[in-house]
Amino acid sequence: MLIGDVARRSGVSARMLRHYESLGLVRPTGRTEAGYREYSSEDIRRVFHIESLRSLGLSLREVGRALDDPGFTPSELVADLIRQTRERIAAETELLTRLRRIGAAEPADWEDVLRIVALLQALGSESAGKRQRAALSAVEEVPAPVEALVEAALSETDPNVAGALRWALAQSGDSGVPLLAEGLESPVAEVRKRAVQSIAEIPDGAATALLRHALANSDVVVRRCAALALGARGVADAVPALIDMIVEGANDVDAADALGALASDADLADQIATGLVDRLAHGGVESSARRRLTQALADIPGITASRALADLSNDDDRAVALTATYILKLRDAR
Repeated sequence: MLIGDVARRSGVSARMLRHYESLGLVRPTGRTEAGYREYSSEDIRRVFHIESLRSLGLSLREVGRALDDPGFTPSELVADLIRQTRERIAAETELLTRLRRIGAAEPADWEDVLRIVALLQALGSESAGKRQRAALSAVEEVPAPVEALVEAALSETDPNVAGALRWALAQSGDSGVPLLAEGLESPVAEVRKRAVQSIAEIPDGAATALLRHALANSDVVVRRCAALALGARGVADAVPALIDMIVEGANDVDAADALGALASDADLADQIATGLVDRLAHGGVESSARRRLTQALADIPGITASRALADLSNDDDRAVALTATYILKLRDAR
């Protein structure tokens, strides 16, 4: 079979077949009387073998070794190819992510593109100061892709930089909420915590709905952070979780403050007071928890809280009784 026929049959150009011949990878078995290369069926089979090995990422030199060296073992080379391929995929994925983020920012010209690239590089800097400056500039100087801000916020360990990133996300509205919602489902506890902290600083809207959903999260840290944020927003759904926090002694002062703020609504005040009283009446509540619950009643207005405090001033637990008596005196003084 002549070289043109081999090229048509194999899909390998005549020029590449000549290159293979120059490297010694495949040599035509013979020549015609006119001097044209003539390939046997075995030669053609070798061409197909060369192309198969090249499709795996082997260099032509490695292909030659694989076909001609009897002592050649493929396992080490294949393992190396796997490593190289993973590295190439990671690099290409990183490039794709960067390009998507630049595209999402809708740059008007190449100056915008360069500024966004510089911002993305700064957000990934090893310097906390550079990361913080990048977060702060992401709002006023260079509009940063929200996806990049969310990724940075979920991975940031420096508290000052984390605060700047949460602020930048809050300024961008609720566009980052869907991505932060994914963070709440992360298998890494710290990522879940950073996600709910970021959501808590985003203004009312989709963020509030997500915080309500987070009250049922399996992570107690997420539930508590969501409850405090919802309490500050005047959302009554947070009341049971806030009372739980007081009982458990977890951020109990903040939880009591949140209940006090919620109790500015007269209808909620009675609901909160009733919830606190119900927990006080529970037989399994420890003395220290009953004292915290009593203290929480101090900032709850209304007759329900006042009656509960009057009853508690005669409580068998002396610490609870003294606390309730003191609070009643303060309420009377007002």
